[in-house]
Amino acid sequence: MGELKIYLPEGLKREFKKRSMEVFGYGRGSISKAAEEAIQRWVSERERIMESAPQVDPVGGLRGMLGNMDESSVELQHEAGRIRAERAQPRCSS
Repeated sequence: MGELKIYLPEGLKREFKKRSMEVFGYGRGSISKAAEEAIQRWVSERERIMESAPQVDPVGGLRGMLGNMDESSVELQHEAGRIRAERAQPRCSS
């Protein structure tokens, strides 16, 4: 068993403890049982959502977009730095 320390708003904490004890009894471990059930439901729901969402490989997409570049990644980083520096300089009006 692992330990997990969480912080909840006072009202939610009070309600959770009350409901946990109503369902699992007023003995030791009732809050842990309720928390385990709640977290398991949350994890299962997130797994379901992630399985239904299309999986996108962001790195693969970038490789595809940058595949025909002649510059190396370091050269592109330097160029991006130069562009940011130019944009950061105040514009001088004539």
